[in-house]
Amino acid sequence: MTRLCYISRAYRDRTTAGNKAKSDYEDILAGAGAVNLGLRRTYGGGAAATFLRNLAGVARFALRVRPADTIVLQYPVKKYFSLLCRLARMRGARTVALVHDLGSCRRRKLTVEQEMRRLGRADVVAATNPVMASWLVEQGLPAERIEALGLHDYLSAAVPPAAPASDLRTVAYAGSLNLRKNAFLLKMAEVDGVRVELYGSLRDYRPEHICEHGFVEPDEFIAGAAGAWGLVWDGDSLDACTGDWGGYLRLNTPHKSAFYLRAGLPLIVWSRSALAPIVREQGLGLCVDSLRELPALLASVSAARYASLRAAALRAGFAASRGANLRALLARLK
Repeated sequence: MTRLCYISRAYRDRTTAGNKAKSDYEDILAGAGAVNLGLRRTYGGGAAATFLRNLAGVARFALRVRPADTIVLQYPVKKYFSLLCRLARMRGARTVALVHDLGSCRRRKLTVEQEMRRLGRADVVAATNPVMASWLVEQGLPAERIEALGLHDYLSAAVPPAAPASDLRTVAYAGSLNLRKNAFLLKMAEVDGVRVELYGSLRDYRPEHICEHGFVEPDEFIAGAAGAWGLVWDGDSLDACTGDWGGYLRLNTPHKSAFYLRAGLPLIVWSRSALAPIVREQGLGLCVDSLRELPALLASVSAARYASLRAAALRAGFAASRGANLRALLARLK
């Protein structure tokens, strides 16, 4: 009998976006009837303990995988991805690499060629969106083995506010200030009349145009985030998403986009990002070439148009809270 399977992991914490995303997908898979071939999921503990528990999970996987299993592996799987794919193939099982990040494009710890060889060991590669899927084909992966997720899911029982923000010139940004990742935040003072509601730390900076909320629990953000929009932007420039982090938005769907939608916040995204076609198609927000466009653009958004964008964001967020995006992908794999 064909089984849908996955392997759970030991995580150092619950709060980082990557761990939240992977934990959510484990829960969605379990809810879809998938069998966990690894150990029970845990949180906390030191690096050595986490390493040993994940290694023990791989050993358990090797004993439990069966012929005809379809196994969803959340990529990257540190240290074990190639081994898991080989073990599955030896047993006559099929592997699906559910991509969260491409190390060759952001952290650059391996070359594109190395990453394609690694991903090529999976039977199916599920990219985060259609743009990434096309890029993977351009890099040599067979098109018939590529799928695309589109938007991330985000599990939460929290309920977004019934009433939208009254000031459309406020934008929420989830993430602490990091000069390597989002130095553009310090330049937002040049964007007249637009205020940033930062859910993270400003560290040693105190710019007047940013309201620092610090870290808040995800459910608290969803239930009452300040700001009318969720901003998806990285780099050090207001005029384009630049650097390794900003350039990566040309390919990747950031998990924070689902976080914003779950809170009922329409998105503001770079017009050349991989997320932009999805935002346009589903009416989920605004696509801009430069953040300098925001004062005039936000002033032109009528109450009726904002209500329409927010309704679309709420629909997408509700779907994400039910795991609809991963479930749709799984249905295509049958």
